[in-house]
Amino acid sequence: MADLVHKLIYKSADRFSDAEALVYQENRTNYADLAERIESAGKALLALGLDRDERVAVYLEKRPETVIALFGTAAAGGVFVPVNPLLKPDQVAYILRDCNVRILVTSVERLKLLGAVLQQCHDLHSVIVVNPPEASSVTPGLNVISWDDAPLSSRQIKAHHCIDSDMAAILYTSGSTGKPKGVVLSHRNLVAGAMSVAQYLKNSSSDRILSVLPLSFDYGLSQLTTAFHVGATSILMNYLLPRDIVDTVKKENITGLAAVPPLWIQLAQLKWPEDISLRYITNSGGAMPRATLELLRGIFPKTMVFLMYGLTEAFRSTFLPPEEVNGRPDSIGKAIPNAEVLVLREDGSPCAAGEPGELVHRGALVSMGYWNDREKTAERFKPFPSRQSGLTIPELAVWSGDTVRMDEEGFLYFIGRRDEMIKTSGYRVSPTEVEEVIYATELVGEAAAIGIPHPVLGQAIVLIVTLRGGGKFDHDALAAACKLHLPAFMLPSRIESREGNLPRNPNGKIDRKLLAQELQDMFMEAGA
Repeated sequence: MADLVHKLIYKSADRFSDAEALVYQENRTNYADLAERIESAGKALLALGLDRDERVAVYLEKRPETVIALFGTAAAGGVFVPVNPLLKPDQVAYILRDCNVRILVTSVERLKLLGAVLQQCHDLHSVIVVNPPEASSVTPGLNVISWDDAPLSSRQIKAHHCIDSDMAAILYTSGSTGKPKGVVLSHRNLVAGAMSVAQYLKNSSSDRILSVLPLSFDYGLSQLTTAFHVGATSILMNYLLPRDIVDTVKKENITGLAAVPPLWIQLAQLKWPEDISLRYITNSGGAMPRATLELLRGIFPKTMVFLMYGLTEAFRSTFLPPEEVNGRPDSIGKAIPNAEVLVLREDGSPCAAGEPGELVHRGALVSMGYWNDREKTAERFKPFPSRQSGLTIPELAVWSGDTVRMDEEGFLYFIGRRDEMIKTSGYRVSPTEVEEVIYATELVGEAAAIGIPHPVLGQAIVLIVTLRGGGKFDHDALAAACKLHLPAFMLPSRIESREGNLPRNPNGKIDRKLLAQELQDMFMEAGA
């Protein structure tokens, strides 16, 4: 059994050396070749002076070199920091400074975009580009080389000794306020997560898993680690249009596909081939609208649907088995293997069945906290009351900040994120609950319920929707449906319609923070 994350690949190379590990466009890499390239990358990093636990940032789209850089960093004994390729230069520079990145792996084109911001990253000493560097891409004060230029002496350098409780990665997650937070993951976190997910998805070496989510997103990174754990094939894809995903699923005989709700809404509107190869699909990153779920089940009648819930601080927390989807389509299920999930009151006592409380996760997947932020770490990671009175060292669990309830059979239901809950007329309203009613009308493509400051209500609910299938928006019909299915305090004060898709954050979720700011600015201008 692998104990370090890069050894997931080494173990599979021993068992399935000639099997496809990575597919990218027309490039196909088997496990033996991937293992060799990762080992070489690790030695190149060591030759550049990478010390134990030092950070290596990877700012690339999905491609083989991205995977090699991430796992090569782990093989060297460093800590990899995947940076979302959609981020702008100032956002990239913030991450590089925040976790004191020493080496950056990127492309010549992206290095040019970063330009002068790298001068602010004082700990950065080397940049490795995956294509030959150009004179115009050289940044003063930095050593810029390509993988091919790595010193040959690197072959004589031994990797730093690591154990499974050492840091392996830092994933940056956007908060509702302030700058992104770096969640520190150990080798144990990543390996335990891969094993747990592969267990309930029943992954095997015959699976072909399509990777469409960013590798900087824990849900996206999980596609890789799960595949490597079982010796499956990971197909890397940077899609332009949702239609491209349909074509790739058909071409590559994909058996597993993961996406977030906004992407599933788009995919459910497309025409799919009848003889589709998908064994399973998964959803996380938010509740899948029931109407979308029904459309997908109609498109994929033989495909298993896994509804899941996760948070970066614990990688993955719950899943709903496919056989429960018909009877409990609104549930996020029960704890994944090797984890325990509880619903607790503010005083730490367990909630009764049906009583809303905070989701608390304990087990091997609980991360190591937030990088360089003791205050936020102390808020979210707290000692878990031991059931054994004789134990004197406290176990840390992660308090999610999400409100859920548990039914009498132990199934969990998501109510809302604490930092997204709308406080109106003295009530706490879950945006998800409002949006579920809107999606059920089948009058819109996408919907987002946003809370906006109001002098009387505290917050007013503003509903933003997009048109479905290019049709005409029927405001009156939607307003009537809201009145029929929502209590007065949950009714939108205003409904705004837009063409196209709602804005996304770098992980593909609807960007509620941006929408809230846009609405607040608009209302302030109107008031002025």
